[in-house]
Amino acid sequence: MINNAQDFQKLGQSNVEAAVKTFTEWNKSWQAIAAEMTDYSKRSFEEGTAACEKLLNAKSMEQALEIQTTFARRAYEDYVQQYSKITDMYASVAKEAYRPMEQLFPGSR
Repeated sequence: MINNAQDFQKLGQSNVEAAVKTFTEWNKSWQAIAAEMTDYSKRSFEEGTAACEKLLNAKSMEQALEIQTTFARRAYEDYVQQYSKITDMYASVAKEAYRPMEQLFPGSR
């Protein structure tokens, strides 16, 4: 309960500090996610380009089919791994963003 202006000011300051901390954590997390997605996109593009070059140099239909199959399998596995990693990063963003509010309102869980 707020009994005087000083208590009210402390409550306001605590809320502002929690909000700033939350936004700071969000910013760091979103930057990490953006960097991860940029790296994945670059890697994916490079692998696709390399696969196209191999296909253009294929000597037979069987060799071309093998190159395409290998590329598709690796691209799918990389996508699934990347999706899992990004999902974990999003979950971490939510947890970290909630942590200051949890400390501010300990009974809210």
